[in-house]
Amino acid sequence: MRTIGITGGIGSGKTAVTDYLATKGITIVDADLASRVIVEPGRPALETIFEHFGQHLKLSDGSLDRAGLRTIVFNDTEARLWLEQLTHPLIGEEIQQQLAAAEGHYRVLSSPLLLEGTQVNMTDYVVVVDVPEEVQIARASARDNNDPAQIKRIMAAQLTREERKAKADYVVDNSGSLEDLHIAAEQLHQHLLSLD
Repeated sequence: MRTIGITGGIGSGKTAVTDYLATKGITIVDADLASRVIVEPGRPALETIFEHFGQHLKLSDGSLDRAGLRTIVFNDTEARLWLEQLTHPLIGEEIQQQLAAAEGHYRVLSSPLLLEGTQVNMTDYVVVVDVPEEVQIARASARDNNDPAQIKRIMAAQLTREERKAKADYVVDNSGSLEDLHIAAEQLHQHLLSLD
């Protein structure tokens, strides 16, 4: 079964595309969700994070203060690299397990950092969801109630639009409406079905 990698910068609309494909019966393996699974209470990575960054990141229910950790790692390159060294292999294992269980015409690995690391090696075909940077900032600010400066730091840790598009087999333009995106996602779906 072909594995399709779908990526795009923060606020680009990756999730809107994968949500649409899921309605077509396509299995979506989301790297962001896999990254949450590996730091659930009881998982070894969570205790390692608390030991390294401090118990103040432990919420009252024992879970991770993800927003607090994100603030630390996107303000400190060494902290981000340490966290990536710990979590990326574990996320990779979780993704592999979920991909192996997928059924259908093709399966999707959705990841904001698909092209920045080794996750792209798990895919056969790369789709980039693309929007102008000012649209990314506006959408991500509205969606997550994040400070635009924080979003710009996250964007700085990702590839540029041009770098992402240069590595794509297929680009979905999401600068229009949600209806426009659904039309583009259907075109993508039909294209992916035709690859077999």
